[in-house]
Amino acid sequence: MTMDYLLWVCSLVVPVVLAVEETLMDSRWATTELAWTTFPESGWEEVSGYDDSMSPIRTYQVCNVRQPNQNNWLRTDFIPRRGVLRVYVELKFSVRDCASIPNIPGSCKETFNLFYYESEGDTATDTSPLWRENPYVKVDTIAPDESFSLLEAGRINTKVRSFGPLSKAGFYLAFQDLGACMSLISVRVFFKKCSTTIANFAVFPETATGAEATSLVIAPGACVTNAMEVSVPLKLYCNGDGEWMVPVGSCTCVAGFEPSADSTQCQACIPGTFKSKFGEGSCAPCPSNSRTSARGASICPCQNGFYRADSDPPDSTCTTIPSAPRNVISSVNETSLSLEWDEPEDTGGRSDLVYNVVCKKCLRDRSPCTRCDDNVDIAPRRLGLRQRKVVVRNLQAHTRYSFEVQAVNGVSGKIPTSPSYSTVNITTNQAAPSAVPTVHLMRSTSDTLSLSWLPPEKPNGVILDYEIKYHERGQAMSHTVTAQHSSAKVEGLRAATPYVVQVRARTVAGYGRYSNPMDFSTSLHSDPQKSVQDQLPLIIGSASAGLVVIVALVVIAVVCLKKQRSGSELEYTEKLQQYISPGVKVYIDPFTYEDPNDAIHEFAKEIDISCVKIEEVIGAGEFGEVCRGRLKQAGRREMVVAIKTLKAGYTERQRRDFLAEASIMGQFDHPNVIRLEGVLTRSCPVLIITEFMENGALDSFLRLNDGRFTMTQLVGMLRGIAAGMKYLSDMNYVHRDLAARNILVNSNLVCKVSDFGLSRFLDDTSADPTYTSSLGGKIPIRWTAPEAIAFRKFTSASDVWSYGIVMWEVVSYGERPYWDMSNQDVMTAVEQDYRLPPPMDCPMVLHQLMLECWMKERNLRPKFSRIVSTLDKLLRNAASLKVVTSTYSGDLLRLGGTLPGHNRKSPDSSQEIVRQQMSQTLPIRV
Repeated sequence: MTMDYLLWVCSLVVPVVLAVEETLMDSRWATTELAWTTFPESGWEEVSGYDDSMSPIRTYQVCNVRQPNQNNWLRTDFIPRRGVLRVYVELKFSVRDCASIPNIPGSCKETFNLFYYESEGDTATDTSPLWRENPYVKVDTIAPDESFSLLEAGRINTKVRSFGPLSKAGFYLAFQDLGACMSLISVRVFFKKCSTTIANFAVFPETATGAEATSLVIAPGACVTNAMEVSVPLKLYCNGDGEWMVPVGSCTCVAGFEPSADSTQCQACIPGTFKSKFGEGSCAPCPSNSRTSARGASICPCQNGFYRADSDPPDSTCTTIPSAPRNVISSVNETSLSLEWDEPEDTGGRSDLVYNVVCKKCLRDRSPCTRCDDNVDIAPRRLGLRQRKVVVRNLQAHTRYSFEVQAVNGVSGKIPTSPSYSTVNITTNQAAPSAVPTVHLMRSTSDTLSLSWLPPEKPNGVILDYEIKYHERGQAMSHTVTAQHSSAKVEGLRAATPYVVQVRARTVAGYGRYSNPMDFSTSLHSDPQKSVQDQLPLIIGSASAGLVVIVALVVIAVVCLKKQRSGSELEYTEKLQQYISPGVKVYIDPFTYEDPNDAIHEFAKEIDISCVKIEEVIGAGEFGEVCRGRLKQAGRREMVVAIKTLKAGYTERQRRDFLAEASIMGQFDHPNVIRLEGVLTRSCPVLIITEFMENGALDSFLRLNDGRFTMTQLVGMLRGIAAGMKYLSDMNYVHRDLAARNILVNSNLVCKVSDFGLSRFLDDTSADPTYTSSLGGKIPIRWTAPEAIAFRKFTSASDVWSYGIVMWEVVSYGERPYWDMSNQDVMTAVEQDYRLPPPMDCPMVLHQLMLECWMKERNLRPKFSRIVSTLDKLLRNAASLKVVTSTYSGDLLRLGGTLPGHNRKSPDSSQEIVRQQMSQTLPIRV
């Protein structure tokens, strides 16, 4: 801000306070002779006189007008500066009119000169400083407004002059007469200042003016007591006339204090009043149901029995809790209940009234009622109800319940006791079970059908048994058999004949509804198992002979190819593929190369280090850090990439294993398989560059976005994973570690298979070869097929089993498979035909596909091509995704029955139930 601008602003603003003058010297104060220094002695003469009010004063006169070349000097005593930069001189004098003096030469004057001389002390003498304009500094030539003649009374003139800036300890004033007839009546030396003032509730100290008449001196301010700054800095400008100008910044009274009548102070609120916020507002009376007896109150505490909610402003009225809801009406319909009630008589003075419904189950003995478990469904919800009606479902039959309908508002939590509530007690009736959802064919022979089904969504009691009704298609006569569990084998059927099958459940209340009719056919041939037993010796002999021939052909092919391997590795690979399947691209294991570097150079592109820029570390891998960075190659647009680094101090084997993953990825090119951009093997550190997936691993991404996607979106993710696995399977590649943690998600929710680093060979020399890989890592038991765990038979079918677990992870939004069960318990449960239940809101068709992926016989599991086709049909027919299974309770599903009593929130007890069930019941194999 320029000085000219400030001056312009000052000219527009009315001064806040008038100027104050402080005198440094006044000749009228003298009670004795002034005895100022004169030169020459015949010049100025000190005489006694009277001022305007006829008070005696000491004056100096000179009137040597008849003598030419007058140069008479008069100098005051030393005047201390007292730190001011600019001083003012007020002169009172009278001058005789030269025309009234007869017979005088032309040297008569009617003016005189004013000088000053700065000094660090009172050092002036009669001869020093010299009596001339230099070293004295001239202030001005003083001329009277009016002069007088002998016929008129003496007329007194008053003139004020200022000078500065001053820099030394003090100064002298000097008066030069060049031939006037005059009288110096009085001399007053003073300076101007801006006095202490209060503006905008801020105090500004006394401030002297600046060195120049146009100077603006900044004075910092401080808030008055009980005030706070609302804008800074606090300052006023003191101008050259000693006037305050342009206030900047302001203060305001704090809470509990209001402005005084003159708006210069902040005074406390009187008892019974308060002010909750800072500002210029006034104190107000306490709101209803509150009071204060203190001065300066910023809030009025609530009276006993009244409260403010945490979200209520401090100036709000104090309120209380509501009374209990009125006229609670219940209506029982078998195992369902309808509750309605009226608004409380007293809402507590608030508008945020809501209701809670608490369900308690009461046993027949006299023990207290306990909270209902999560299986009881209260719609629309249990807590925070605005409407006054709920429907309760999934109650147990012939059971006594107690329901509390609570009225709650914003201050109910302020009281340690329970909310106000009304109670209603009911006893449920018995209802038959609901229909069995669907029936699945697990296996068929020429005379049997092996069937499996899910229990009813609403059993409404303990399932006693199941009735299976079947008949030949087109025939009216039907037959029934009974099963104790949710699977059965129907025998004595005709070969190659279609049958219509339905299943229903029975409780003490009777049979439920049949399932929808399903068509299944028996096979044409007899039991293949018996046929195999009869022909086993012939099969073994034929297989042995065939195996010898195949081994011989493979050995011959490999020997021939190795002889021709003098050419490029690409030529070798193409020839090997011709031996296997002409026209089909086949995965080549990089560990079959004598020199692993050859595989790297064949399948991965070497990138120059200057093209890569690492920006930040985003994670850690088995071999080093994982970073986000940028890749800029000539002729290509810059792209964001993921960078895997090999940590320093690596061994040659670690380098080989690290780059092996790049050799694997480099062979793949599919939109649902992570894409390799290249490697850096000639620099340090060694780097693998892949495309960057913004949303990271699928499992953590789902947990972070729990419940945010539609089922169609989830199925779309599963379809992408299946498509990627179909591509890998078609290349004869077995992943062995398919899990949601190894699926990456980009910003468009496209899922891509990644993490190809799991060793493809198990180490038989390890302490536990069944579970430990050659890299020292554990086999992922929860995701691995049983034959892969037991016999290390990793195939595309074992990847299908893992894909079924991935489906379960996706639909459950990243929940841990088998919860907190130990690996040993998981293996035992799977071996005895226990499977994961459908996740919450899981479509029935998806869980059925999971169960097919978990078939014990690997040859019965679907291929990835069929999985992709099935998911495509589901996406085209979204209505099929709306038929969901029963609410997920966290129970393992046994293909021969369901485990009772397993609560999702108590995994330890659920594992014990699993172990007890497995020790008591022989599983029904599928």
